[in-house]
Amino acid sequence: MGRPSQPLLSRESIARTALELLEERGPQALTMRALAQRLGVRGASLYHHVASKDDLLDAALERINEEIDLAPLDDPRWREGIAAYARGYRRVYLRYPHMIALVARRRVEADKALRGYDTLIAALVRIGCTPAKAAEVAAALDYLVLGSALETFTAGFTRPPDRYRPAYPSLAAALEDADADPSGLAGLDDRGFEAGLALLLDGLAAVVTPDQGGTPLALEG
Repeated sequence: MGRPSQPLLSRESIARTALELLEERGPQALTMRALAQRLGVRGASLYHHVASKDDLLDAALERINEEIDLAPLDDPRWREGIAAYARGYRRVYLRYPHMIALVARRRVEADKALRGYDTLIAALVRIGCTPAKAAEVAAALDYLVLGSALETFTAGFTRPPDRYRPAYPSLAAALEDADADPSGLAGLDDRGFEAGLALLLDGLAAVVTPDQGGTPLALEG
């Protein structure tokens, strides 16, 4: 039997290629025509696997959610488990930052996404949160993870720290001290995420059952 003249398509391969195109060329470049060209097929062939641009985004989101590790949420040391989950969640979206703006206000329908939220909320209820508080904490984690993956604080300050004087002395001093850290200004975004995560977990510790374990969070980096 001869080899097929066109590459075999699947929903997964289309989603993977869409993510590659998105991150290489940005959201405006992600069209069905461009995706078909990238895959070397006719545009109509895509519609056997994805019904529309919205369905394509759902498929891409499904693929991203497959990369998010939920296993840390089973850790009986709840602080360490939630921290590991949040760090892994952020690492995934740091690979796909352009996807965040496209999905941030979309409905959550994909099974893996719903399963992820269900697993997180179950873990939070298990350590003593009410369901309502668990929803608030899940939302706060989303804001922290996705916001830190989408935005870079450090890149907004393009001058050397001392060039913000004399007009902005407090900012200059803060950036100079941040630059003195072993990871320098390049590591400030990661350190900011870690600081936010520690504060969130400290707040969570005030409302969960005291005997659920967990130790003060050691910041990474």
